[in-house]
Formats: sequence, structure tokens, C-alpha cells
Amino acid sequence: MRLRQKVLFLAITPLILALCAIALAVWHQSELLAQQQRATIQQAYLSSKEAELKHYVTLAQHSIAHLYDAGRDDPVAREEAKRILSMLSYGDDGYFFVYDMQGNSLMHPRQPELVGRNLYDLRDEQGQPTIQKLLQRAREGGGLERYMWIKPSTHKPVAKLGYVIPLPRWGWMLGTGIYLDDVENALAKVDVQQSGNIHNTMLWIALIAIAAAVVVASSGVALNISELRVADAKLKVLAQRVVESQEEERARLSRDLHDGISQWLVSIKLQIEAGMIRLSSGQPGQIEAAQGVFEHAADQLSNVMGEVRRISHNLRPAILDDLGLAAALKHLGQEYTHSSGTPVQFEASGATDGLSDVANTVLFRLAQEALTNIGRHAAARQIAITLRGDAGGVTLCIRDDGKGFDAEGIALHPQRGIGLRNMMERMDAIGGRFSIESGSGGTLLTAFAANDS
Repeated sequence: MRLRQKVLFLAITPLILALCAIALAVWHQSELLAQQQRATIQQAYLSSKEAELKHYVTLAQHSIAHLYDAGRDDPVAREEAKRILSMLSYGDDGYFFVYDMQGNSLMHPRQPELVGRNLYDLRDEQGQPTIQKLLQRAREGGGLERYMWIKPSTHKPVAKLGYVIPLPRWGWMLGTGIYLDDVENALAKVDVQQSGNIHNTMLWIALIAIAAAVVVASSGVALNISELRVADAKLKVLAQRVVESQEEERARLSRDLHDGISQWLVSIKLQIEAGMIRLSSGQPGQIEAAQGVFEHAADQLSNVMGEVRRISHNLRPAILDDLGLAAALKHLGQEYTHSSGTPVQFEASGATDGLSDVANTVLFRLAQEALTNIGRHAAARQIAITLRGDAGGVTLCIRDDGKGFDAEGIALHPQRGIGLRNMMERMDAIGGRFSIESGSGGTLLTAFAANDS
């Protein structure tokens, strides 16, 4: 996965998901709060209106108390009471009405066409009996009742909250009411304000999410550019190092061939020619001298063969192909002990022959590079090489008791740690794992390669 993809999936995506979750939670809580607030406002508003209705009816009752409480039950007193009640109003849609207990309309200032009519069987749009419910409430001693009624100002049926009381001596029902569309309009304004607040909150969350995503993306781009620059610098140094290594290897091979094998072959050639001259001279004693020359040439030829084997082993040890990784590592440790004087302990356990040829070569080269670095930098007194095999793969551990180094600092330095990067890249190429731990007590290098499936 590339760096920008890692930034996207590991930074921006969780951030966006978290902000979406926050937005969803805020929206849910805001809606719940809005519903609770609406219910609270509605209850408080209706409670105030109910108390207001009771006060209006009490006021109307007091306005005719001098007629009703005086015990008068004559038509004149009743007509006077209806006249007084018809004059009591509060706004265009606030009025009082009077019915007898049989459902006859006795007084209705906003709908005079109803006066004198029996409305006992009147029903609203939902089929509910309107006057019957009001009369029933009055018979129970009075109280609040909801019903549908024509609103005078709009001439449309609207929900109404009425309050009625009985006047038993006259057989009347006195009442008034408020139309609830005003309540709904007030609550609708509250709903609009709350919706606006929720919308603004969601907008702020969206802006914050966009800003945060832009900041993270910008940081990722900057990090990507920085990493590309560091990687480019490392790549240039590594490429230069590869070229230098190739030239050094070629120069070493040239020196070995020129200074060793070439000179020995010239010497052998001269000795063979001298022996052939002695054999062809036919003089007494020359045969024995020629034999000595040929024997010396044979010894030098043996040395040449040994030098060829040494060069071949440095290029790729034949023991790695013939006897396997464990034998090659053991031989490598013995050679290092012989050349440097630092003892190398080797231990192998488990099955280590399940690796591919490429993995064997990588682990062997890894051990070569590690021993070279130890010899150059660690000043170690003892080295231990451990090779462990199991069903999953093979693990190579190389430990020394040297002075150690800053592994992270070396790995990040663009011009140092070429050997460590070579090891890491070799292991990455075969899908293995590589780790290194270093301190004042020494260094532990661990490499794991999976078995060839």
C-alpha cells in the first residue's frame, strides 16, 4: 500500500467516520431535544390557556351573578344575562356561548344563525358529537373539552379547546373556548427555529470535517513529499554504493587473477617448458632434474586450484548447494574465526531444508553482511549464530557482544546504513521478516523466511 493510500485509510477515513458518527449523534439528540422542548412548550402554553379560559368563564359568571344568584328565573333576567354575555368578548375569535341542557343554542354572538336551533345531534368532520360532549362535561360539573368548530375569522373548521360550566337553576350551559390553530402556529415557529439551529449545527460539523480532512490530506502530501525526497536520496546513495561494490568486486577479482593465478600460471608454464627442454637434451641426469621441475609445477598447480576454489567460494559457496544452509553457515563461522580470531558459535535445530534456493542464498548473504559489519564496527569478543527451523519457516539469529549502535538513526540516515538496508530489501524481496535490536550490551539480528510451499 502506498503512503497516500495509508494516509487515506488510516487517517482521513477514520476521521470522516468519527465526524459522521458525531453528526448523527448530534442530529439525533437535537431532534429528541426539539421534540421534548416542543412538548414542554405546548404543555405550558395549553396550561396557560386553560387557566385563562377558566378565568374568562369565572368573569362571565360574575358578570351575571346579580341576576343568577338573586334567584331570579324570569325571562327578563335570562334575556338580560344573554345580552351581557354577548357583549363580553376578547378578540375576534374570543366569545361566550350558551346552550340549554337539551342542546338548543340560546346565545352565540359570532354565529347568530345558530340561535334557536337544536344542535344536540351536531357532529364534526370525524363524526364526533360536538354538543353532546360539551353537555356531558357540563353535567359532570364543568371542565375542558376538545372539539372541532368553525373559526369566525377564517370560516374554516379548526380544533378548539372549550371550557363549560352548568347553570342548573336556569338549565343552561355556559362556555367559551380558544382555537388551537394559534397554538399550532406558535409551535410551528418554534419548530422552524429548532430546525434552523440543527441545520446550522450540521453545517458547522460539515465545515469542521472538510477542514480537518484538508489538514490531514495536506499533512499526508507533505509527508509523502518528504518521504520521497529521503527515499530518493537513499536510492541515489544505494545505487552509488552498488556501482562502487561492483567495481570493488571487479578490482578484487582482477587483483586475485593477476597477482595470484596469473603469476602462478606463468611460473608453471616456464617450469614445464624448462622440464621439456631438459627431457629433450638427452644428457645424463636431466631426466631426474626434469622430474623435480614437474613436481614443483604440480605443487604450484595445486595452489592455483586452491585459489580458484577460494574465489569461487566467495562468489557463491558450493557447500550451500551441496550440503545446505546449516553447513554453509557453520563453514562461514569457521572461516570468520580463522580470519579474525573472534570465536563464532553455531547452533542449528529443527528442519532447515524447506527453504527455496533464493531464500537460502538471502539468509547466507545476510549472515555474510552481518559478520562483515561486526568485524568493521562492533569490536565484539564473541559471536553466536543460531538457525532454527519449524513448520512455518526458518529463523536466523546472529548475536554479538559488541558496543552496539543506534539502529533507527542509522536506518534513517541517507548516507549510512547501506548494509542494513540491503538486508531489509533482501528479506522484503522474499516476503520475509527482518528486525535488529542494538544497545550497549550488543546487537541481535533476527531474520525469518517462510518455507517454500
